[in-house]
Amino acid sequence: MTRAPQITDLGEIMQLAYVPADFDAALKFWIETMGAGPFFAIDDVRLIDCKYRGVPSDVHFSMALGYWGDMQIELIRQHNDAPSIYKAWRDAGHEGLQHVCILVDDIAHARAVCAAAGAVVAQEGQVAGGGEVIYVDTGGGPGTIVEILQPGPNTRGLFAMMREAARDWDGSDPFRKLG
Repeated sequence: MTRAPQITDLGEIMQLAYVPADFDAALKFWIETMGAGPFFAIDDVRLIDCKYRGVPSDVHFSMALGYWGDMQIELIRQHNDAPSIYKAWRDAGHEGLQHVCILVDDIAHARAVCAAAGAVVAQEGQVAGGGEVIYVDTGGGPGTIVEILQPGPNTRGLFAMMREAARDWDGSDPFRKLG
């Protein structure tokens, strides 16, 4: 008997993502309490052809990415009121884990697996510089959104640089701007 496709078939979770009410306090917690870092700021993020629940949306946000061992930690701050998974999360007053991320080589295949598993695309878009992302709602409640990213040509190298920075990090320069 063959089992139905499951999201786990797409690969391992490589990221835990948060949309905190207090971004600065969350960054401080992850650096000072958990020992994650350094964090790298990616400002002024806008997905190309972004859709939230099938409707075009011009969500504008920033993120900070750092590593806690081999696990990437992402902190997200939305800058406008455009409909998004981040705004819906904050509007509902949720705290804690908002989504996890899996990297894939074939986003079309990932979409098919997610659909077969009963997950619904909540947000999607093209990533500047290449790549595509979908966020699927697995229907399990808060914290059960899965980001599936088909990285652009430079993304895996960028993530590797961040992970290596964390391996030798001495606690100095904990929040760094990219670009």
